[in-house]
Amino acid sequence: MEDFVFCAIIRGEAPASTVYEDEQAIAFMDTRPVNPGHVLVVPRAHAAGLADLEPETGVHLFRVAMRLAPAVRRSGVRCEGLNLFLADGRAAGQEVFHVHLHIVPRFVGDGFGFRIGPGNFQHPERSALDVIAEQIRAVLEG
Repeated sequence: MEDFVFCAIIRGEAPASTVYEDEQAIAFMDTRPVNPGHVLVVPRAHAAGLADLEPETGVHLFRVAMRLAPAVRRSGVRCEGLNLFLADGRAAGQEVFHVHLHIVPRFVGDGFGFRIGPGNFQHPERSALDVIAEQIRAVLEG
């Protein structure tokens, strides 16, 4: 099943071009890269989405990405910049439901980017921002 391909890679049952691995994470080349050098950083413990991921594991994934990003830049692939991207949920573009952090090499004119709709980037009133901030704070505070 496509959703569990990362679990098969972690178990050694599916091929991967691995660039890094440790007890908590594995990083390998994306088989459908945005650009050459596109790497995925994946936790070994299955977590479908961020809500399922242990916070310490999330921190570790980002540490691994921070170590790999300069290696991608110096590897010889075309890389004028980098995006770190994590899609959480179908509406956010998640296709494989095992948390994974993308390291995407970027260059001017590569054609990749976020598409902004006409209703986005409006400038709401500060009072509207304050209401949303309060809603989020209330959840954080329990």
